[in-house]
Amino acid sequence: MRAELFVDGAFRPATSGTRLLVLDPASEEPLAEVDAAGPVDVHEAVEAAARALRGPWAGLATAERGARLFALAAGIERVAEDLARLEARNTGKPLAEARDDLAGVVKTFRYNAGAADKLEGATIPLGPEVLDLTLLEPLGVTAHILPWNFPLGMLARSLAPALAAGCTAVVKPAEETPLTALAFAELLAEAGIPPGVVNVVPGTGEVAGEALCRHPLVAGITFTGSVATGRRVMALAAERAIPVVLELGGKNPLLVFADADLDRLLAEIVPAAFENAGQVCSAASRLLIQAPLVEELATRLVERVAGLELGPLISAAQRARVLDMVAEARAGGARILCGGGPPAGRPRGFFFAPTLVCDVPPGCRLAREEVFAPVLLLEPFTDEADALARANAAGFGLVAGVFTRDLSRALRLARALEAGSVWINGWYLGGQQAPTGGVKDSGFGRERGLPGLLNYVRIKNLAIRL
Repeated sequence: MRAELFVDGAFRPATSGTRLLVLDPASEEPLAEVDAAGPVDVHEAVEAAARALRGPWAGLATAERGARLFALAAGIERVAEDLARLEARNTGKPLAEARDDLAGVVKTFRYNAGAADKLEGATIPLGPEVLDLTLLEPLGVTAHILPWNFPLGMLARSLAPALAAGCTAVVKPAEETPLTALAFAELLAEAGIPPGVVNVVPGTGEVAGEALCRHPLVAGITFTGSVATGRRVMALAAERAIPVVLELGGKNPLLVFADADLDRLLAEIVPAAFENAGQVCSAASRLLIQAPLVEELATRLVERVAGLELGPLISAAQRARVLDMVAEARAGGARILCGGGPPAGRPRGFFFAPTLVCDVPPGCRLAREEVFAPVLLLEPFTDEADALARANAAGFGLVAGVFTRDLSRALRLARALEAGSVWINGWYLGGQQAPTGGVKDSGFGRERGLPGLLNYVRIKNLAIRL
């Protein structure tokens, strides 16, 4: 298990002399101690990435760059079981979920590897005397500040397109979950990725993250995390007028109409709301139910979720925050249909039982903020207009869903819902090819798919007088 920084193609200790204690969320026991990067370490990592940007990486044909990313995907696949087990221990998620995550990592690298030689410019018809065309060039050194819920999956989502576009990178994994990012770094040389192209610097956001965002050689930043931290990242980027891609969470509504296929809904709702213990930005967290269905659906949901066994939350602080939010809602008159706290028989670990809540006061935090836990709010509505107004009232706008057999209604709502993605009669319907991202407090920019590659190129216009 690697515990040092990965800079310029080699593992080395941090000059800061400080270390991060990494806990196993399922047992609360120490799992590892990892070196924490300080400003000097971050500077050296960015300098290494800048040298690599001018070195052999820049001279590769795009098809060869893609071939090396295909080799990297093959290397990840070869050790996927080991990486999944490490991911499961570091995050606390069930091994089956971690294996699914690793399958997605491999697909993400393969998708972007295949796109590396398909980033094309255009010709502009300015008339017979001028030939005008566009060139797509690598953005430069990119910073990737990762969340803790899908450590390797989120690394792949931004790093793979950055490399496909010809950029170099400095990755700062979340301080709670740095282990698989360091294990991933061991695979780079074997795949033919030159030293310095990818650097991994675990550390705190306040120290390593700030230093990375402030560095004058960083040309763009991708960040996934809280709204408050995202605003800080954007402010630092604004000081140097560099682009950022931000995904800042969601309060995602799922609208269920009286004509919905309830059996399909009930099959979808467990992963939609409770996968990864609800610690998913795009999880369904608000179930808006047309009034005639409320009683039946609430009863069936309690039967479906009350006995679920989930992995733990990431930390004691996160569980305490969720407990406070639920207690505040309960004090305001909310009814807890099931769950509401740690499950019985779990004396150790940061576990939280799957929770269904109704009659939540609109002003409380549970109604307004992203919970990031296995907590699903049930809210009745009267008609389509009421459902739309309630769904759009949230400050977030990452994902929304609609369950109905009325295709016209579904498409009307898809146009009107304020969200970056709308899923109809299903949940988690995206993939490596489908762009994702938010509006409002969920951030801006799109990742995945071909739009995700465009985050890492700059367009140069070339005009020639004939």
